[in-house]
Amino acid sequence: MKIFRNKLLIGSASIATVVAAIAVPMVLNAQTARTQQYSDWPHIHSPFASNATQEREIAAIVQSMTLAQKIGQMTQPEIKKITPAEVRQYYIGSVLNGGGSWPQMNKHASVQDWVNLSDAYYAASMSTDMEKDIPIIWGIDAVHGNSNVVGATLYPHNIGLGAARNPALIEEIGRATARAVRATGINWAFAPTLAVVQNQRWGRSYESFAVNPDVVRQYGAAYVRGMQGDLTSDANIVATAKHFLGDGGTFNGVNEGQNRSSLADLINIHGAGYFGALGAGAQTVMITYNSWAGAVSPTNNGKIHGVPELVTGALKEKMGFDGFVVSDWNGIAQVQGCTNSHCPESINAGVDMVMVPDDWKDFITNTMKDVEEGRIPMSRIDDAVTRIIRVKMRAGLFTHKPSDSSVAGKVSEITNRALARRAVRQSMVLLKNNNGVLPLARGKRILVVGASADSMSNQSGGWSITWQGDENTNADFTTGETLLSAIRSQAGAARVVYSPT
Repeated sequence: MKIFRNKLLIGSASIATVVAAIAVPMVLNAQTARTQQYSDWPHIHSPFASNATQEREIAAIVQSMTLAQKIGQMTQPEIKKITPAEVRQYYIGSVLNGGGSWPQMNKHASVQDWVNLSDAYYAASMSTDMEKDIPIIWGIDAVHGNSNVVGATLYPHNIGLGAARNPALIEEIGRATARAVRATGINWAFAPTLAVVQNQRWGRSYESFAVNPDVVRQYGAAYVRGMQGDLTSDANIVATAKHFLGDGGTFNGVNEGQNRSSLADLINIHGAGYFGALGAGAQTVMITYNSWAGAVSPTNNGKIHGVPELVTGALKEKMGFDGFVVSDWNGIAQVQGCTNSHCPESINAGVDMVMVPDDWKDFITNTMKDVEEGRIPMSRIDDAVTRIIRVKMRAGLFTHKPSDSSVAGKVSEITNRALARRAVRQSMVLLKNNNGVLPLARGKRILVVGASADSMSNQSGGWSITWQGDENTNADFTTGETLLSAIRSQAGAARVVYSPT
């Protein structure tokens, strides 16, 4: 900030961005404030104990299912590409809406519109010709609040929350986000992101809590405790630990690139967030787009979606994870020899549910053929379906439709401005205060410079109503206020001069 004569110049870059660009070096050092170091993947104790009665019930359901029904449970299309009738016909286990996807593709869909569509999918899944119907689970990228829904409160992105150094705050935000998601009839969020960013050139650095793996571990546990809890409350939702593994540590920060960490660093830096999240009971894990150099071979490009040593060996066997693993959006196509609709290598590696937003019918056909011709063993299919049903049972989906939740359809549940305001205050980092210019003295003229000062899109960032967040106008943010508007309201419009450039 600089004083120009009798005016205060305020740049409109976000505080979080300024901190990332100035307060840390280009290549970050994650060796600070580390606790226990592991030589191998540790076993993680989950608060969800195995239930023998439940496991027998799951086994009976799986035994009663046809191959088509099993593969349907493993399939996750995008809501733009599937109707409730098709959910019933193909025994679909899950749907998702990506960033920029809403009921009937209405950007301003009401909370009740979301609930109605969720109920429709649920009813379809519970009225098939299966011996035992299995409820559908709907996943959404609610990564800083229920951020796809117009009118929902947006919280600071992870990079800002990391600066707050307050796990209790993160738990509150996880809990509030869960309520906002359940209000729309959805019961699963693709959050929290547990990347430990190592190079700020990575375009998704804002989705990382910190360079320090201990912070990510603590935050991952806190977020899951808040969002998911023990799944006994009808205001909790299933959480997702993502993206497994090493997305924040790719060479030169290249998105979806290669992580060249040693196994020790993969465990102790990039695995730290999962130790926290799984220890808090996270029931799903999403696989990352990046590769790991340690898994590269002549027949494997090292993409984690196709690395059984990590997905099955490390996560499921050594760490003891008994929930289900979901792929990322068309992530299977990045595995050597695979396409968007066909990847036996990924399923054999340990992926249980496959996110195939568009080509889901071809995926079902191809995967059934893979099983019939022996490329995927039936035991792997049965394990995947067992895990999916287990999570659905733990989440209470068999007994309650989405609108049964006490918060379903309540517009008041998607907003929590007081919590968001507190989170913003705690996440801000003041770099300089030359000449004691802050706090602002009333009565002075203020010059505000920069187009972002009057842009809710730039102020909110990615995963805000749409995927990148840049397809919106200020009018789309019905409960928000730009920096310029706030300054004018506090200082008086006559005392504020604004220049977009």
